[in-house]
Amino acid sequence: MAKRDVDLVVISDVHLGTYGCHAAELLKYLKSIRPKTIILNGDIIDIWQFSKNYWPETHMKVVRKIMKFIGEGVAVHYLTGNHDEMLRKFADMSMGTFQLQNKLVLNLDGRNAWFFHGDIFDVTMQHSKWLAKLGAVGYDSLILINSFVNWLLKLAGREKMSFSKKIKARFKDAVKFINDFETTAAGLAVESGYDYVVCGHIHQPEQRLIKTDKGSVTYLNSGDWVENLTALEYHAQSWRIFRYNADDFSADEPEDGAFSDAEDLKSKLDVNILLQKMRSEIV
Repeated sequence: MAKRDVDLVVISDVHLGTYGCHAAELLKYLKSIRPKTIILNGDIIDIWQFSKNYWPETHMKVVRKIMKFIGEGVAVHYLTGNHDEMLRKFADMSMGTFQLQNKLVLNLDGRNAWFFHGDIFDVTMQHSKWLAKLGAVGYDSLILINSFVNWLLKLAGREKMSFSKKIKARFKDAVKFINDFETTAAGLAVESGYDYVVCGHIHQPEQRLIKTDKGSVTYLNSGDWVENLTALEYHAQSWRIFRYNADDFSADEPEDGAFSDAEDLKSKLDVNILLQKMRSEIV
């Protein structure tokens, strides 16, 4: 598969370190593009759930691939989310082409784009963080059960299903939360004079123009790599939602030579040390 040139890629809600993360699929996607800039818009590493020590090799390969992009001079902006909020104490740190931030504004062909994760709009996060963390554990368990059910459905020759999507669709409060989230983000962006507002957090990929009584703004959400397997791409002055389709990729992607054996070991040790430090700070 030939690599595609992309000016800007936005990825969020990968949740590395959880059972629901589709790291292998994300790795195939990352290997299929040549981006100029990457924005990791929150919840890339799920620090909340590190205590269960779940960190497969595919999750490490995603980290190594991002490190390879940085080594090649690709601008990588890591914007913090709620599941990796511990990193917020290190905001504004930069190393080479890598920057750790809480929010970001970029000028894209004369238009201003505002990027942030979006958990600031979540009342549960602001006032009942313990409840949000409990919900995250339940959500990860639901995804794990869903994976087993889908495995059975595949054996039976039936289509896969998403428990969480069905639950969201059935409960009016969930639909209302998503709508309120989008209109709140759009309203703030219009008041601040931005042309685009780009979020993550709600695992709901979206691209649409939202009009308010003060103006209009293009609202975008990069979705996630747990349920939807989506990213946002900006290229040739145009946005689009990328949706992963297994048929577009070969079953076994060859290694792209990101590191030599010696470099691989060193980079792996460095990342593991970082992960250990994160685990030690979890309350």
